[in-house]
Amino acid sequence: MTIHLAYQQLLAQLYQVYENREAANIADMVIEHVTGQRKIDRIVYKDLPVNKEQQSQLEKMLAGLVNHRPVQYVLGEAWFMDMRLTVNESVLIPRPETEELVEWIVEDIKRSGNKEVSLIDIGTGSGCIPIAVRKKIPEVAVSAIDVSDDALQVAKLNSIGQKVLVDFLHLDFLNEEEWNQLGKYNIIVSNPPYITRSEEATMRDNVLKYEPHIALFVPDEDPLLFYKAIAKFSRSHLKPGGSVYVEINEALGKQVVDVFETSGPGNAVFKKDMQGKDRMVKGTAKVN
Repeated sequence: MTIHLAYQQLLAQLYQVYENREAANIADMVIEHVTGQRKIDRIVYKDLPVNKEQQSQLEKMLAGLVNHRPVQYVLGEAWFMDMRLTVNESVLIPRPETEELVEWIVEDIKRSGNKEVSLIDIGTGSGCIPIAVRKKIPEVAVSAIDVSDDALQVAKLNSIGQKVLVDFLHLDFLNEEEWNQLGKYNIIVSNPPYITRSEEATMRDNVLKYEPHIALFVPDEDPLLFYKAIAKFSRSHLKPGGSVYVEINEALGKQVVDVFETSGPGNAVFKKDMQGKDRMVKGTAKVN
């Protein structure tokens, strides 16, 4: 079988499940992952052979894809800020919005001129946030916590793969008694669970069936659960003049700001993502 024929067969199956552009993007990613050939090479050299082992790989991957398994989980990798990260169903797939959060943090650190910055990421998942910050600014001391041992194993693999030192700790952040294991930080960051259970009906199968619910959902009756905890944590673990950065549910932005103003660091501000949605909130503690 030629690489061109393998691509066309894969694409025909994906068209039955995905929109045309998404199907083509997925097919490109899968073919390149399995064969090592980029799109331009496949166009120029259509008769390149695909061996039986590669055909078998493609068939196995296709079986997952037609059942809406995200291509990142099928490939076992996702790109985040020019880093190839390991991902599986134990961690959320890193999103472009989180890249914007990292860029905000990096810009603020560079602007401050502070060479001794400490950062903690709450609910680190794949470790994408602390790893990206440390790669951008190697002087930053980065720590990360997660309630999931499986997620931490993925994060540790990524820190090793990116040759970045991160202090990982298994910890249930909602158990305040465990906070005494943590120090004080210039930056607290989190992309916490913020989707209410009532929103499940509007979610796509590739997210709902495969991404870890522990990292997605909060109870309908307490959608600000993690933001309240982060605000309270900041009162005892954020250094004077330090900042808290969080991703938010765009429908709850005002409530998060109110929580930060009344119970947390104060001086809370919104930041919109590239799509113009309220996606991030930052709060900054006063300098004593």
